[in-house]
Amino acid sequence: ISRRKEEFEDAPMFKLMLLGDEGYDATHVVDRLCAIVEDLDEGAAAEVLQQANQAGKAMCGKYPFERAELFKEQLLRSDPMIFSDLEEENK
Repeated sequence: ISRRKEEFEDAPMFKLMLLGDEGYDATHVVDRLCAIVEDLDEGAAAEVLQQANQAGKAMCGKYPFERAELFKEQLLRSDPMIFSDLEEENK
């Protein structure tokens, strides 16, 4: 008996990109990033914010689409709002 090997395609991953904005309050952004994106600590969140402000955007992490979309929505609901975007990993 031969078993058919099932092929599973990995779900595409999406990069959660923090968009830079010089008007951000750094403490607020770092606190919200840490609260929402559980694999970011204060040091990493501060570094992401600094990179985003210097380069226009910076990657917070790579996640499946639904999770990345949830993080993006939660950041947008922050008061004041924090802007981010999603980019497909292999595009």
